[in-house]
Amino acid sequence: MKEVAQRRFVAADERVTELSPFTLNTWLSRPDIVPCKDLLMVRATMEPGRCHAFHHHPTREEIIYVLSGQAEQWCGKEYRILKPGEMVLIPKGEVHGTYNPFREPIVFLAILAPAEANEPAMVDVSSEEAWASLRAGLAPCR
Repeated sequence: MKEVAQRRFVAADERVTELSPFTLNTWLSRPDIVPCKDLLMVRATMEPGRCHAFHHHPTREEIIYVLSGQAEQWCGKEYRILKPGEMVLIPKGEVHGTYNPFREPIVFLAILAPAEANEPAMVDVSSEEAWASLRAGLAPCR
């Protein structure tokens, strides 16, 4: 196995898998896997009824690209149902949330930049107004 500083390809045994409160994450690009400074990429699986409630990344922009399933994807106060092959661009600092009120898991790629950004990496605003009541009447998540 190559040292991180020399790695350009990531084999199955070199990726990093972790369980977050929201998703099962398989990291493919981050500084401890490849020598990246600009791009993070994670393949995330979100089970039915789960969500990554309203939050923002003050120092990063993000793309979410759906591979399978469908996502109730919010960007600001607007949402769409994203299906496979569809994506959303989330500007730096924009509040967003990914919800799965559907019967099957969502599998998506999240690509964030820059990889080496200042903290905080993420700020949860899901309990603040107007975000706390924005989804009133829609399926709850856990």
